[in-house]
Amino acid sequence: MKKKYLAVAIIALLVIVGVILAVTLGGSKEATPADKGSKVKLGVILLHDENSTYDLNFINGVNDAAAALGLSEDQVIMKRNIPESQECTDAALDLVDEGCNIIFANSFGHETYLLDAAKKCPDVQFCHATGTMAHTENVENFHNAFAAIYEGRYLAGVAAGMKLNELKEAGLLKGEKPLMGYVGAFTYAEVISGYTSFYLGAKSVCPDVEMKVQFTGSWYDYNEEKNAATALIAANCDLISQHADSMGAPSACEDANVPNVSYNGSTVESCPNTFIVASRIDWSPYFQYIVNQVAAGEKIATDWTGTIATGSVVLTEVNEKAAAAGTAAKLDEVKAALQAGTIKVFDTAADNFITVGGAKLDTYMADVDTDVNFEKDTEAVADGYFHESEYRSAPYFDVTIDGIELLNSKF
Repeated sequence: MKKKYLAVAIIALLVIVGVILAVTLGGSKEATPADKGSKVKLGVILLHDENSTYDLNFINGVNDAAAALGLSEDQVIMKRNIPESQECTDAALDLVDEGCNIIFANSFGHETYLLDAAKKCPDVQFCHATGTMAHTENVENFHNAFAAIYEGRYLAGVAAGMKLNELKEAGLLKGEKPLMGYVGAFTYAEVISGYTSFYLGAKSVCPDVEMKVQFTGSWYDYNEEKNAATALIAANCDLISQHADSMGAPSACEDANVPNVSYNGSTVESCPNTFIVASRIDWSPYFQYIVNQVAAGEKIATDWTGTIATGSVVLTEVNEKAAAAGTAAKLDEVKAALQAGTIKVFDTAADNFITVGGAKLDTYMADVDTDVNFEKDTEAVADGYFHESEYRSAPYFDVTIDGIELLNSKF
């Protein structure tokens, strides 16, 4: 009998030891991306759909992040064509009802409506691209994100400047000086920062370049964008770029055989003879970041800025058919200098690089803590350069510098 009890006791002891080992070894196993993602359901609110280059860039970022993290199809919900209105709040609340614990909106005008939803649902994380309010509103579950795209636009500008030099050397300029045209959506700091950094990139290799800007008053309007580009070409612009979301401007350039530097993605298939290069924000790193933070139970940064180093600012491949010789090698050189900090996009120390009314830009109060009166509140010039996107993620460079002419400014 004693032997029987002893055998039972030994078996019980072995079972206990086995359970302890299983728990210990299982607990030490590193979570896979799929394990992490299983705790997350991501909802994405888009201003337009795949027909907009801007929105397509976000859609691609979501899909790339989902693939990298092993998210299933039912863990990602996208709501397309959501206007900058109460419909955004309603869409966000619908996504909460569908079980989403992270909700992201991609347009500047979505911000106040998404913030309203965030206040109503404190257990859900709300993330917003291009916004300005997260660092001042102090709503714990509301976050802004953007990237230092001005670095990408500067690089794209270098490619434009090299093309202008090639045209100049061949005697193919339309006027006495190299002239670029730029199709802009609105007179917002984001657009001003973008076209200024593009211009400065061109100027760094083509010092006598000038630029004209035509605004459309819309982020996405094919006809207006094409008309604006056509008007700039008629005004003797030798090259066109844009911060607007349709194929309007690239199509006008292909029709007129005028070089084009696009935005948000390559247009080489539709515009093989004129497309040079494009800069864009790759949103995949940010989507991976917010999913991993929520899955780990950790905080999302209030104001997140992606960079070239994080893989958030990228260029498409250079179209050798349209670009000047040596463009790709030059872009690699400048990119390395930007990463090393030896080139500053908004360099205020260099002679005749950034001037306003002929004078250097030695000081500038920027509107960083945006309020209803848009009061200037932060000194942005220090150490010989304008500190763009360092005090918040969304751009705040809104200076009109010499060399850039605004043809209309009602938007």
